[in-house]
Amino acid sequence: QVQLVESGGGLVQAGGSLRLSCAASGRTFSGYHMGWFRQAPGKERVFLGLISGGGGITTYADSVKGRFTISRDNAKNTVYLQMNSLKFEDTAVYYCAADRIRTTGQPIGVMAADYDYWGQGTQVTVSS
Repeated sequence: QVQLVESGGGLVQAGGSLRLSCAASGRTFSGYHMGWFRQAPGKERVFLGLISGGGGITTYADSVKGRFTISRDNAKNTVYLQMNSLKFEDTAVYYCAADRIRTTGQPIGVMAADYDYWGQGTQVTVSS
């Protein structure tokens, strides 16, 4: 089992940047693909992007491609979400999630249901 704790959220002006961190417990962090999601008030949780266990594969939703970057440091058990050129519509609670790698070649999920563990979320508010 892994526990996830996000940090780095806050209030930022439109056009600004934030970097979110997600720290994971446990000794096998590389054994998890990691995803980032967000949920705005009254809306469903949506996929933003993911990074494979080894860090070699990243995928992004079209809405954030070119503005957001996901990276990970397996030695620090941490995954990051660098957010640039923030827009008002990026305002949401941001969640990291972990998908345990059970088999070699396991597809990396883009749906919330594909992920086994979730952090508590961190609020990002972008002022216009």
